Amino acid sequence: MNQHVKNVTPEATDLSRRSFLVGTAATGLVLGYAGVPGIGEALAAAPANFEPSVWYAIAPDGLVTVTCGKADMGQHIASTMAQIVCEELGAKWSDMRVNLASNDPKFNDPVLGAQITGGSWSTMMNFDAMSRAGAAGRMALTEGAAASMGVPAGELTVRDSMIVHAKSKKQMSFADVVKSGKATKTFTADELKAIKLKTPDQYTMIGVSVPQIDIPSKTNGTAKYGMDVMIPGMAYGAVVTPPVRYGATVKSVDYSDAKKVPGFIKAVTLDDKTQTTTGWVVAVANTYANAKKAAAALKVSYDGGPNAKLSSQSLLDEAKRLQKLDDSGQFFVKDGDPAAALGTAAKVLEAEYTTSINIHAPMEPMNATAEFKGDILHIYSGNQFATRSGAIAAGAAGIDPKFVVMHQMWLGGGFGRRLDADMMVPAVQAAKAVGKPVKVIYTRENDMTMDFSRPLTYQKVKAGVDGDGKLVALSHDVVSAWPTQRWGIPDFLSPSVDKKGPLDAFTVNGSDFFYTVPNHNVRAIKNEMAHNATPSGQLRSVAPGWTFWAVESMIDEIAAATGKDPAQFRISLLDGAGKNDGGAQRLRNTLLAAMGLAGYGTKKLPKGEGMGVACVSSQERATASWTACVAHVAVAPSGEVTVKKLTVATDVGTQVHPDNIRAQVEGAALWGLSLAMYEKATLKDGGIEQTNFDGYRPLRMSQMPEVAVAVIANGEKATGVGEPAVTVVAPAIGNAIFNASGARVRALPITAEAVKGAMKA
Repeated sequence: MNQHVKNVTPEATDLSRRSFLVGTAATGLVLGYAGVPGIGEALAAAPANFEPSVWYAIAPDGLVTVTCGKADMGQHIASTMAQIVCEELGAKWSDMRVNLASNDPKFNDPVLGAQITGGSWSTMMNFDAMSRAGAAGRMALTEGAAASMGVPAGELTVRDSMIVHAKSKKQMSFADVVKSGKATKTFTADELKAIKLKTPDQYTMIGVSVPQIDIPSKTNGTAKYGMDVMIPGMAYGAVVTPPVRYGATVKSVDYSDAKKVPGFIKAVTLDDKTQTTTGWVVAVANTYANAKKAAAALKVSYDGGPNAKLSSQSLLDEAKRLQKLDDSGQFFVKDGDPAAALGTAAKVLEAEYTTSINIHAPMEPMNATAEFKGDILHIYSGNQFATRSGAIAAGAAGIDPKFVVMHQMWLGGGFGRRLDADMMVPAVQAAKAVGKPVKVIYTRENDMTMDFSRPLTYQKVKAGVDGDGKLVALSHDVVSAWPTQRWGIPDFLSPSVDKKGPLDAFTVNGSDFFYTVPNHNVRAIKNEMAHNATPSGQLRSVAPGWTFWAVESMIDEIAAATGKDPAQFRISLLDGAGKNDGGAQRLRNTLLAAMGLAGYGTKKLPKGEGMGVACVSSQERATASWTACVAHVAVAPSGEVTVKKLTVATDVGTQVHPDNIRAQVEGAALWGLSLAMYEKATLKDGGIEQTNFDGYRPLRMSQMPEVAVAVIANGEKATGVGEPAVTVVAPAIGNAIFNASGARVRALPITAEAVKGAMKA
């Protein structure tokens, strides 16, 4: 069986990584940039706060400020982290505040050991650590209050920021204890591990839809996004990008017309040693409007480089060529002997599945502001991967990463796009070149044509069934660019089971499903051409967005070929045998819940309408979220598809904020619908053809179906909810189209032409 990315499971938490020193009445926050002048002054905390851990501080007025080490891009993760702390701390919700972390290593994720937001990991991986931090603070405050009141600590109760001794009717607020300076208890890592946390039946905050802390500031304009950064004396930069996505170089730049633009300062040709960008120029001026005018006036000539003639078809042809080679790729799953089982199978099915290039397109375009203060580089931007982005900014500046301070801003959408730091490179090099702070803002066209997109993928699946229609073998090849390998971080790669070297598991996760199949192979094949021509990133849902498209479509194809109901066929495969025990049962339950809520199999549908099912364990086996969908569609004779309703059931284990969970599941389902039916980018002559929303068309309001959500909260460990529903919708729709019309489609996005063509076939 495959091995997964190291250090990503909640069980792997090593609390000794983090210094949870409880009881230090802070006289200043000492950060982890040892010996670097200026940083302590720049990021010092207010004095006299009680800081039970690096994750929160309690001020003398009793306000509790939680520092969120995750990027908040509208999913309210900062408020969620505060809610988890609040539960164990015993604070009043109205006393809670949130703050976004800098790139100080002490704010690294307790499990991942880096500052990264993605994979629907945030709540899942931080629930325990934040709970223990909250509990430690409560215990320290309780001991401090006991010392002040002269009563046994064991007789005190804590609730709503008050510590009460019922017998004597004495009480102290958190503010009173902080001001007294009596909270001095410290906890070792072992003591933190030994803390007995609340059981779900004792929760008073977890599972409650409290007001989200970040909403007021986001609605009154006080929340600061990267676009809002203003530094005295700063200039603005507008980028000029080549017609080729990657690999071009600048041959010459004619500045003559740009110099005529009022406020023009300089044009800087990027020399990006990090290789994040190639062939970029940034025009710097006194206002953004003038920077854009100057950029438009620059005459830049390029050498298009090795990818200048490539197209989407080139990448697909290369993927098919690689898949046919017996020795290409590495094995992610290698169970049994699929070749032998397929050779003796009563029936063999074979199919090819493809997905197109997809663009993130968050509403806030990429932006970054760079400022040098002496030896220290300050970066102001919303970012999902501060650890890597700080290193890229340092590389662009030619300095040691320890001299980079990242100021995290709120994100106007991320979805994986802000895991990359390309926007920081022109800001840094422009600021260095002109000797003043520079804010770089992308146009929508810059953002779309230079996106680190979801890669084009090609998958070949072969399945064999025996005489009883039982699935006995499945062989699955996945060909794509390898986004995670591009990051150059070895720990984010996984060893292949055939010992041929590391592979990018984030291109094949999901293919290692929880169905019981005795002979099962999955081969991960890197498309080097696509990897170079369209440097890819992680888009919301990552690999399960394409692997489950293939797996869940093929499961339906097998059911149809053997005359079985596709839902019941899945249930039979989810028997929980061997390694699938536990996960299969939870997935089966979500499928049954979705079927029940949708009325699957209980109602007669009009001609041309159908329901389809799919169930997924996104994203990884080790960090799975169990999600199922029933899609109800209507298919016209023209092939036009109307998605009438999506019914999604998800098992979240422990739900922190019910309303937020439902909102995220609904949003994820609609994102999945958009990818399934509408979104497609294409490569031509080495460049992305779609430059704005007129050419790249996501789901519109008028195309919204009804969405029903069932949340299963069973008290198990919290799972992620931001992405799993993305992955289940496309196969459910494809399967529903087949049930409605007999048309089997195998390419995303699904078009009316493809459906009509499949009807005729």
